[in-house]
Amino acid sequence: MLPVLEATRYVVPLREGGSLPAVVDTDGGGAFVVKFRGAGQGAKVLVAEIVAGELARRIGLPVPEIALVRLDASFGRTERDAEIQDLLQKSAGLNVGLRFLEGAFPYDGLAARAFVTPGLAADLVVFDAFTFNLDRTARNPNLLVAGEPKALWLIDHGAAFYFHHNWSSVDATRAAAPFPQVKDHVLLPIAGSLRDAAGRLTARITPADLDAALALVPDDLLLDTPDGHAPDFPTAGAFREAYRAVLAPRLADPEPFLAEAERAQHALATADARPLAYRR
Repeated sequence: MLPVLEATRYVVPLREGGSLPAVVDTDGGGAFVVKFRGAGQGAKVLVAEIVAGELARRIGLPVPEIALVRLDASFGRTERDAEIQDLLQKSAGLNVGLRFLEGAFPYDGLAARAFVTPGLAADLVVFDAFTFNLDRTARNPNLLVAGEPKALWLIDHGAAFYFHHNWSSVDATRAAAPFPQVKDHVLLPIAGSLRDAAGRLTARITPADLDAALALVPDDLLLDTPDGHAPDFPTAGAFREAYRAVLAPRLADPEPFLAEAERAQHALATADARPLAYRR
């Protein structure tokens, strides 16, 4: 189970994120970057953070510690910013935090080779294609460099599993869908063999691992809906089965999203090989 920590102090907002995350101190747990269930993107972002983050951790990708951070109903009442106070009041209960990385700085592609091997880059490209992660682009890499020695860390998986924002459109073909947005992945230019990475992915994540990651999500986050609307499924178990129905077949047969990623990698390499005057 994920640790459950009590929020004790709102430290500072991180306004770069669409979900208005913030650094929050916790009772005995230290500082976490917390995403709030009351933000406009809703609890589904928190579900994606838990499931994608846990799966990444299970295959050895570098993810900060994930915890559930509980906000008391009175938390944030003294906050002077009305927007933040409203957000915190809407977020009473369980939220999701990632361990705050002291001294971290944003990923810089110019220095990428100092922290990212071709194998790690390929693993991350394939993992993001598997999880439908829209948000690992040069404009917004969601990567940090921290620690001694300096190392890459993955943050913010809230954009993964974008299909869950419209469950009515999800059918059996979704599991076999390619992921054309992989062409914009920030690490694609330095990635090694994507096919080898896909082999590592399917060897390291089993159906049992997928079930274990889904089991970490609290029922009330799965059933949380904005403005009191009825949830898409009647039970938390039905939600977990819906995610599994999309993701398990992608593990069993990664070829559709792998082939798309390989095409994007080949197109990028071909473009880079052309004389500068012929590039668009």
